[in-house]
Amino acid sequence: MKIYTKTGDSGTTGLIGGARLPKHDLRIECYGTVDELNSYLGLVRDQEISSDSKADLISIQEQLFAMGAILATDPELEQSSKGKRFQTPALNPEATVFLETCIDSMNTALPPLTHFILPGGHTTVSYCHIARSICRRAERNTTKLHSEQPVPTEVLIYLNRLSDYLFVLARKLSNELQAEEIKWIPNKTT
Repeated sequence: MKIYTKTGDSGTTGLIGGARLPKHDLRIECYGTVDELNSYLGLVRDQEISSDSKADLISIQEQLFAMGAILATDPELEQSSKGKRFQTPALNPEATVFLETCIDSMNTALPPLTHFILPGGHTTVSYCHIARSICRRAERNTTKLHSEQPVPTEVLIYLNRLSDYLFVLARKLSNELQAEEIKWIPNKTT
């Protein structure tokens, strides 16, 4: 398989199903941001973190690939050339429940959250916060796309829950790495 196809040289890209869109189209921005998020999760996974966290991140990355395929599929695509409904990968129905279970489990070992916290404290924690903010951007873009073209609600819910997961993971990593969580206190004088 050749990596370069030259079909995008004119500023368009193809969706699954054959439709072509400008590379700046909101749909392309959505799955491109999901891809960016997936790459950052790979960076978090490459850090010195627990094997359980690494396994969870691999599972999440697999779901993000399915989400990317969903978003990269032509919404007008009803049937393939053989007359059968075109099948894109689906988000695992239990994917959001998995995130919620992980969040609840991580939260039990963390001190209560009484203030907003400033991102940072350790490079690994910062990478996790960057991934969280990219996830929020993916969610904003996808909800905007949803207002124009229906997007499966599972995608919207998963992105929302994933950003919560990444926030709690950042706190867990801060705890494990003994990094200081700096509270944000409004109007604090320095």
